[in-house]
Amino acid sequence: MKMKLEGINMQRYILSKKNSITLISAILIALAFFGRFALDNMAIFNWSLIIASILGVAPIAIQAFQALRVKVVSIDVLVTIAVIAAVLIQNYEESAIVTFLFLFGSYLEQRTLNKTRSAIKELTELAPESALKQMENGEFEEVDVDDVDEGDILLVKTGAKVPVDGTVLTGEGHINEASITGESVPVSKKVDSEVFAGTILENGTIQIRSDRVGEDTTFGRIIELVEEAQDSKSEAERFIDRFSKYYTPAVLVLGFIVWLFSKDIELAITILVLGCPGALVIGVPVSNVAGIGNGARNGVLLKGSEVINDFSRVDTIIFDKTGTLTVGNPEVAEKEFYGNNTEKILGYLASVERESDHPLAKAVLQDIGETTFYTVEETEVVKGGGIVAKIGVHRIAVGNVALMEKENVKLSEKAKKDVERFEKNGNSLVLTAVDGELKVLMGIRDQIRPGVKKDLQNLKKLGVKNLVVLSGDNQGTVDLVARELGLTEAHGHMLPEGKSAYIEKMQAKGQLIAFVGDGVNDSPSLALADIGIAMGSGTDVAIETSDVVLMNSDFSRLPHALGLTKLTSRNMKQNIIIAVGVVLVLLASLLFSEWMNMSIGMLVHEASILVVILNGMRLLRYRLRG
Repeated sequence: MKMKLEGINMQRYILSKKNSITLISAILIALAFFGRFALDNMAIFNWSLIIASILGVAPIAIQAFQALRVKVVSIDVLVTIAVIAAVLIQNYEESAIVTFLFLFGSYLEQRTLNKTRSAIKELTELAPESALKQMENGEFEEVDVDDVDEGDILLVKTGAKVPVDGTVLTGEGHINEASITGESVPVSKKVDSEVFAGTILENGTIQIRSDRVGEDTTFGRIIELVEEAQDSKSEAERFIDRFSKYYTPAVLVLGFIVWLFSKDIELAITILVLGCPGALVIGVPVSNVAGIGNGARNGVLLKGSEVINDFSRVDTIIFDKTGTLTVGNPEVAEKEFYGNNTEKILGYLASVERESDHPLAKAVLQDIGETTFYTVEETEVVKGGGIVAKIGVHRIAVGNVALMEKENVKLSEKAKKDVERFEKNGNSLVLTAVDGELKVLMGIRDQIRPGVKKDLQNLKKLGVKNLVVLSGDNQGTVDLVARELGLTEAHGHMLPEGKSAYIEKMQAKGQLIAFVGDGVNDSPSLALADIGIAMGSGTDVAIETSDVVLMNSDFSRLPHALGLTKLTSRNMKQNIIIAVGVVLVLLASLLFSEWMNMSIGMLVHEASILVVILNGMRLLRYRLRG
């Protein structure tokens, strides 16, 4: 047992010194050639190469042994056999150079992979470690961020990181939200503004109330989701895993058959070296990691390489309207009054709407502003209709046309024409009746997100054929949004189950669907679509059910995300072609030329690994043009 433990510790020690061994191997090889050509000393030449071979093959052989223990015939097995065989036939030059090139390639691979993973590293480094928390005596003391609970009052000073997600209670300033949104332009924050963990207060001093802490913060979710995504495997990666499992033994068998028939051990060994699919194994993961890393830096969370592959092929994108295409902050755009006593009627309306937290109610209250409020009694919420209440002796009905019909409120011809006109203009309707008579008609419109039209045009340029909006709002409103934005289709009066049914119908026609939404009611559609895309400020349920998250609800990230996935998918295919092409060229050169040998073959292999890594790293610099 003790010997076994010592053996494991020795293996770990050797592997931990792999970079040092690579450097020593390089020095020994240089010494060997110096001894031969400068000193004309073959003993220095041979012994330097022998030591370099033994040192170099040690970590490779350990990795091969570890792979064989779990019944995997890895590339390390091929190289180990080839190097040992080269030493046995006294081809020390080949064995030393091959081990050095393999180790140096491994070093480059690790270094560049670490670089592609820098998005995660940078994010982790941005994670706040401490916070200024208000204690029971009213003083602020520095505590570990893990000691902050929801509801705590925190102080954030100029230059400090915001420790948690929260709401500004006092003060104002400008915050750099690049870690969340990818945008470095500071955002103004005042009382009641939302702030996010990991962002930096560039100027000012603010006090915030802690709303979400630890892993529940937006920043915490970003790190968690990106880490999960980078660990996931696409179909291409799973194919390569299966390919490697059978390919490596096949190369060993081929090398044995060549030796059996030709009796040329050097040729057989060279086949083992040339058959190493190093670039194939590393090419797809590096593209995947770099693509996900770019997304994380630019406010897009891609939940795995399978998502990248599917999203890149999407031909139809379906949007929820409110909070997705629109800002989710409706305002009164038009209104009509019927009869006298307007001020009193508005007071009744405001008093009733004060009882509701519906977005339309908030818009009405904002429009009315200062008024006289009355005591509201016997409030009844009519599902899908509005509110009916009593103020003194008066019966007040506030809601849509369906509620007016239920309350037997007769609409005059003018009122009917106004309703039709308001709907045609894209308004959601709020009608107010007092004692069975229509008094006020309000048309409320949500504002389209700035820049959405350009973003949708960019999606079309990227190959999306169908842009569809599905909404629970009236058809007139939905049609107006569709016309303004140049959408392919628009469907109103859609309940969650209706949206899901529409997606299933489109999928049955062979369309690859992406759905963009933000609310709990969007969760079934997000889960059902081939790609679910959630707005980052949406509900936790929507974010969890989705495949892609647009942080801070920045719609402009959507075209960037699609362009990135298309480029990443293309990059993966390029790396596969490069890797397979190199192996084929090397084997053909070995069979049909005189110049190919083991050292050249390994040099070309390591060069191909470097090429696919550098090709993958191009993704880190990707930015959508236009």
